[in-house]
Amino acid sequence: MGKKILLTCLLLVASALFGLDADRVSSSGMSPLWYEIEAARCALSPFDRIIREVSEREGNDWRLMSAIAYHESRFTADIVSNRGARGLMQIMPAVARRFGVLSDEALFDPRINVWLGNRVFNSIAESLGLSGGVSERDRICLILAAYNGGIGHVTDARRLARSRGENPDSWEVVRRYLELKALPEYYEDEAVRCGRFTGSAQTTGFVDEVMRRYEKYCRMI
Repeated sequence: MGKKILLTCLLLVASALFGLDADRVSSSGMSPLWYEIEAARCALSPFDRIIREVSEREGNDWRLMSAIAYHESRFTADIVSNRGARGLMQIMPAVARRFGVLSDEALFDPRINVWLGNRVFNSIAESLGLSGGVSERDRICLILAAYNGGIGHVTDARRLARSRGENPDSWEVVRRYLELKALPEYYEDEAVRCGRFTGSAQTTGFVDEVMRRYEKYCRMI
């Protein structure tokens, strides 16, 4: 912690003595010097304060939202994916519009982007309608799977589990059915409404990586 404070002070002194331009901004609206100072202050990323304020207001653990942001963008506020997803939480413009954010450029604002990520997370949680007895780990994993792979495929996997007498609120059970949804005998089942799913490796990898990082962040803070 002492080293972080010292580095922050040195950066501020350098700005004053050598004319570092703290007002020169990137497309995300943050100056390079701001990033350096915030990185020195913070435990996880330069966006700790924003992610914490927004996530706690939305009722989510900011360390989990930070883990998602790390996976999605490596904490790069002005990144654009090949598919057009933008910002820290990699929000698609079409998704942003559903929550009233009409400007694509607004998605480069970290506060707006993190707010949207939290709203999407909470919307998925509500739509899944998980039972009150589901474990917190299962709840988070199921939401993350839907965040990455789409709520339709996760809901299909849960229907398949339920139709076969298995627990639709267990991530391990749903994970298996997401993988099986690539096979005709499963994606042609009457319980399935969203068809074949070939992205299970990506989705389960996303869930595993985010959960590992979330657990790491929980140990750190």
